[in-house]
Amino acid sequence: MSDLRRLAVLGSPISHSKSPALHRAAYDLLGLSWQYSAVEIDGDRLGEFIGSLDASWRGLSLTMPLKQDVLPLLDSIDEVAAITGAANTVLFDAGSRRGFNTDVGGIVRTLREAGVHEVSRGVLLGGGATAASALVAMSELGSREVRVLVRRPGAAVALIELGSRLGVRVDEGRMEELDTIGRAELVVSTVPGGTDLGVAASAGLIASATLLDVAYDPWPTPLAAGWIAGGGTVVHGLGMLLHQALLQVRIFVNGDPNEPLVDEDAVLGVMRAAIS
Repeated sequence: MSDLRRLAVLGSPISHSKSPALHRAAYDLLGLSWQYSAVEIDGDRLGEFIGSLDASWRGLSLTMPLKQDVLPLLDSIDEVAAITGAANTVLFDAGSRRGFNTDVGGIVRTLREAGVHEVSRGVLLGGGATAASALVAMSELGSREVRVLVRRPGAAVALIELGSRLGVRVDEGRMEELDTIGRAELVVSTVPGGTDLGVAASAGLIASATLLDVAYDPWPTPLAAGWIAGGGTVVHGLGMLLHQALLQVRIFVNGDPNEPLVDEDAVLGVMRAAIS
């Protein structure tokens, strides 16, 4: 492999992305003269873009909805991407396009860092692709019962099916139930940043459950602000971004999300500093 390699995060909009800062900090510390940029692109142009890349390209990070759009363009995907139906990472490896999902690992790692190691009952807000990753993460933490709150009836059908495959009982409810749910160990919100849910969480839920809000811009979200005001524990969405990016760096450098980097604690430290 030559010293100069190219990588990018793709999405639309993408100018706000913190991924370039995260990745550049990591490669600088590792002594790699790799270029990581942000490219504005939508699903209609994704195939053409990937097909135009030359041998200097090592990989891509993807935002929604490209995480789903990219699947038909890949030669292989890892088990997590297959389960969730979304790949947020593409590795160009010896002429092959390999897809990975590091969002699940990012959620699990940031929750464990915050002291959440085991969950029996969880609540999930939203029914999209990020919610699928959150459900798999809850399963990895031991959850066997998850209530999914959505705005549109039937929006949780795919998550109910996914839960069946994972051995997790998933029930659908409406977002308005947030103020009536009494207890849980974990609440994960996957709704877009800045969204006003139109309902506040119950005092009992705030007191019993840690909230992970995967949105991080603007911060705090209305939900997180209410949780903090109620004296509850909130995990910042930047934690998921940080930890999923570290797993991406493992993939781009080592070809394997499970193989730690050399001096990984220091790498994580400079990445954290880059977005703090």
